[in-house]
Amino acid sequence: MTDRFNKALTRSDLRGERRTGKVRDVYALPGGRTALVATDRLSAFDVVLPTPIPGKGRLLTSIAEFWLRWIESRGLCRTHLISTDAADLPDSAFGPGSTPRERLAGRVTIGRSCRVIPIECVIRGYLEGTGWADYQQCGSVCGVRLPEGLRRADRLPEPIFTPASKAAEGEHDENIDVDRAARIIGVDRLAWLERVSLAIYSEAAAYALDRGIIIADTKFEFGIPIDDPEGEPVLIDEALTPDSSRFWPADRYEPGRAQPSFDKQYVREHLQTLIDRGLWDRRPPGPTLPEDVVAGTLERYRRSAELLTG
Repeated sequence: MTDRFNKALTRSDLRGERRTGKVRDVYALPGGRTALVATDRLSAFDVVLPTPIPGKGRLLTSIAEFWLRWIESRGLCRTHLISTDAADLPDSAFGPGSTPRERLAGRVTIGRSCRVIPIECVIRGYLEGTGWADYQQCGSVCGVRLPEGLRRADRLPEPIFTPASKAAEGEHDENIDVDRAARIIGVDRLAWLERVSLAIYSEAAAYALDRGIIIADTKFEFGIPIDDPEGEPVLIDEALTPDSSRFWPADRYEPGRAQPSFDKQYVREHLQTLIDRGLWDRRPPGPTLPEDVVAGTLERYRRSAELLTG
């Protein structure tokens, strides 16, 4: 574990204004651009865990780049993506003590700077997670009424749009209904986000299923380009990765139970055993992960990358 930990990138340092997300470090670049560096940090239950997953950041970057270019090529939506080549970072981003450019290879996404729309666009095609918990209590998910008698992991009659409010750093995102989301960003903008998010999910889910992966649910983030404040939103951050989606192996799908996965659900299940035993209360700092969980998580991410982009 020590050797792997040493090879992991848990923090990046570049010159310029910096914001730190759960997984990515975000830097402002000259010329209306932004650099996102995907580290090997892992978050679960909205807590950044102390154990990194070495190499995860590179896998996330490759998967996200694939999907962003795929989405643009089909005319589904514009994205913020400009480049994923660390050589395109300006020399002004580096100085004494900065992370060397070679350490950032495969981890950098350079995109257009955007004003983030404060709504996460969650699309659910199957009944799992907080959606399953809500359905058991009231027969609906974020205000969307569903048919009676659905089982855990059942495919929904059609995908549903269930927005979430973006929380401040260190706080939890909150599932909200469409009425509240409309009050936050406006009816017309919410309708556009719903239409585009559902279109992306539907086409991506069909593509992935042909390659052996069920995309059970996912979330998208959008922003307004700083250089085009009156234009349509663009897709930002990542898209359709194991960090932002539930990926299930299609050949092992069996509704009525929890599904095996290609995403960080494997880590969540390990953590849930600690929660059930009273060993963790879902608050920072998170528990360290044993080596078999680290290796198993990385293998799941790697396998999803092979199936989707190979």
